[in-house]
This record gives sequence, C-alpha cells and structure tokens, in this order.
Amino acid sequence: MVVLLAVVLVGAVSTYGWAWSQLNNDVDLAKVEHRPAPGKGTNYLIVGSDSRDGLSQDDKKNLHTGSAEGRRTDSMMVLHTGAHGATMVSLPRDSWVTLPPFTYPMTGKRPGPSKNKLNAAFSLGGPELLVRTIEYNTGLRIDHYAEIGFAGFVNVVNSVGGVRMCLDKPIKDKKSGADLKAGCQMLDGRQALAFVRQRHQEANGDLGRSQNQQKFLAALAKRAAQPDQVFVPWKSLPTVGAGLDTLIVDKGSDLRTLMSLFQAMKRVSGGDGNRLNVPVADRSFATSKGDALKWDEGRAKRLFERLRNDQPVGRRG
Repeated sequence: MVVLLAVVLVGAVSTYGWAWSQLNNDVDLAKVEHRPAPGKGTNYLIVGSDSRDGLSQDDKKNLHTGSAEGRRTDSMMVLHTGAHGATMVSLPRDSWVTLPPFTYPMTGKRPGPSKNKLNAAFSLGGPELLVRTIEYNTGLRIDHYAEIGFAGFVNVVNSVGGVRMCLDKPIKDKKSGADLKAGCQMLDGRQALAFVRQRHQEANGDLGRSQNQQKFLAALAKRAAQPDQVFVPWKSLPTVGAGLDTLIVDKGSDLRTLMSLFQAMKRVSGGDGNRLNVPVADRSFATSKGDALKWDEGRAKRLFERLRNDQPVGRRG
C-alpha cells in the first residue's frame, strides 16, 4: 500500500519535488501526549483506512465500500527496523485495549482511561489518539505514521499491473465483493481491496484478515521491487498521483522516510524479516462492545519489550 508510492518514484529524480508536494503531512506526532522514551531502532505505524476520498459513486458501488463518511481504521501494523532486520506486527482492529486519557478536540472533554476496541481510538480521536493508544498499550514509541485510503490502495495495485497471490481455497464474500478462485492468480486493485477487507470466511476472523493483509503487503513490496517497476517509474506517475493524494503521513516524514519503509518491507517480503500477529489469548472475548480479541498479556509484553530494545524476535511468517 504505502510502500509502493515511494519506489515507483525513486528512479526519476525530477519527480521528487512534484511527489513531495503531493504528500499530506497532516499528522503531528509532537501533539501526542505522555509518550514513551525512544527505544532502539525505528517504528513505523502503517494504517489502512476506509476513507472513500477520491472515489466516485460508481467506484463505491463497484468496490463494495459503502458510502460512510469520514474514515476509520481497516488495518494497523507496526513495522520495526533495527540491527536485527525488520519485524512487522499486525494489531487487529478488534483488539481489546485501554484507551488512555485524551482531550477530545471536538468537545474539549477529557475522560479517564477506558476499555474499547483498538479501532475506536481512531474514530474518537484520529491518528494522534491511535498513536497514543498503541504507545500506551505496547510501550513502543512510534517514530513515523503512514496511512492510505481505499482509492489510493486500488490505484497503487493497478499501477504495478496487479499483484500475484496464491490462495489455498476460493473466497466468496458478499460484503467485501471478494470472488476469487483457489490457486495462484494476479489480483487487480478491486480484487486486492476485496481480499484484504474480507474476514467472514476466515476461521480466525479479524486475526485471519490481519494475516492476509501482511501476506498481501509483502507480495506488493516484492512486485514493486521488480526491475520493470523500479526502472521505469514514469509509466505509473498519473496513477500514483492519485495514490499520493490519499496518503497521509506525519510531519517528520518525507520521501526518504517512505523509501526506508519500502526497503524494510522488501526485506520482510524476501524472507529476511518477520511477519507476526500480536499474541492473542482469546479470539472471541465477550465485551460491552461485542466480541473482541484479547491479547495474551505476558507474551505480548515480552514481544514489545524485545522490539523496544531492538532484540531478535522469533521468526514466523
């Protein structure tokens, strides 16, 4: 998703100024309260949102996105890079976490800590509260933020001519519009969006969707790194422009930051890294907000401590 927007531009120095002007540096991490101390290595928060910006009514119908206003988090991943390579950890949106005290911008009210699903943080307080919540629950300091909506995702996948995925079973899901056969195939932007959004056929629900998203993102990074994409980026500039229009990053990020993010994703997709889900103790934990994912607190704490200290973690992919 996010990573491709940098790599298709890297071969054309003259486009740097244009691409830089398209980036939306809208997220101010300096406004995030009570942050953990910086750890070792770098932590990127990669967010896929359900923003419909840039989609026509026909697009929304064809992509099965619905017509909800605003934007909510559809996927969240922390990518850690350091001395021991890259580790990507999915944080399922239904994770049952503590929302820390936060002054809500619309009302000025400041409630105390409360329990809720992770994606509620974004809905209630935008990217800053999402970052604050992830830092509060993991102890990791988020160094950079990158978010892309539905339109950007579809355009990015189409700009590389699709992404090859191998499926163990057919997937048919009315809600996301997924209608995919078993076996290896090229997914275009519409099919890819349906694939990463569907969860109703996944035995592990939201956890299974997170695994699909990681698998697809790694395949996208691998596709973007192929010579026909790296060395002829101008083929994709019109399409990538639409992707950049929906890309939101933190104020401290630039195209070099995105290139570092891409390089880390490339290592993960090449097998020189880890793809993990946060350890889960209960996939159907009953709460006042409906069923949620309850983290295995001990194992999750150990994982995040190792990432914070830039220590090796167990390989799983």
